[in-house]
Amino acid sequence: MASITVSSPANGATVGSPTQFTASATSPYPVTAMMIYVDNVSVYTTYTASLNTSLALAPGAHYVVVQSWDSTGAVQKAPLNINVAGSAPAGTTIADIDQRSGWQNCTVCAGAGGNGTAASFSLTQNVASPSMDGRAAHFWLGGSTPYSDALWWNQLGAEPNARHFVYDVYFYYTNPNAPQALEFDVNQSVGGIKYIFGTQCDIRGSHQWDVWDGASKHWVATGIACPAPPTYRWNHLTWEFYRSGTNQGTFVAITLNGVKTYVNRTFNQIPSSTNELNVAFQMDGNYAQQAYDVWLDKISLTYW
Repeated sequence: MASITVSSPANGATVGSPTQFTASATSPYPVTAMMIYVDNVSVYTTYTASLNTSLALAPGAHYVVVQSWDSTGAVQKAPLNINVAGSAPAGTTIADIDQRSGWQNCTVCAGAGGNGTAASFSLTQNVASPSMDGRAAHFWLGGSTPYSDALWWNQLGAEPNARHFVYDVYFYYTNPNAPQALEFDVNQSVGGIKYIFGTQCDIRGSHQWDVWDGASKHWVATGIACPAPPTYRWNHLTWEFYRSGTNQGTFVAITLNGVKTYVNRTFNQIPSSTNELNVAFQMDGNYAQQAYDVWLDKISLTYW
């Protein structure tokens, strides 16, 4: 007889975050997959007959369904309600980072392995239009060598006690065919470890949101679709991250234009001898290195 047994969390339980999920499925036929849905959104999948994973969830009540499939396509479901205790601290917010002085940049370092080809690029701050508050930052990428990139970042000072991060930004662009990818990052170096919360909308590659595996130094596709975002309008992007243990960074969730999707990917990170916290933005050139513009506004980072 087919069934699902959820060992944790218990139905009706009050739990912390990240929340540990342990479950197994049985069937007269081979179990081919298991999935966890939180509030009707798929947040975890495994192609085995059991799961044991930790998921970062927002405080409050959640409706969870653990689901399995067997080789005949038969589906089993185990619904439960849980409550995630606590609320996120108010934290510290650094607002209008796009207006801050001290933006740094590079082009060769933005390429593969930190050793790419040089692009032409520029940053103009306090642009009135397009803008949401009259002081947007205008980023431009050009040049003649295909697949050349440019990276900008702004140092926010060492914040060794910060473990949770919310990167919030509005972006506007006009040519959906020119970018190879658009990258939005938070980087923290603390305690001898560099946590690279690297993300990219891989418009012309995987057509997905990718996240950075710090220890293995490569992009990992999340399965979250990211074709070219809408043009000639302000797109609102929010990324949530946290660092856990002694050298792990977790990508919690992305919200683009009001649609939130849980990522819940955790990667080991790399050694570092510095102490810093910064936000970064990168523009990647396509096969023809078509010049293009991106405007960013209301960049903020909240941390606690």
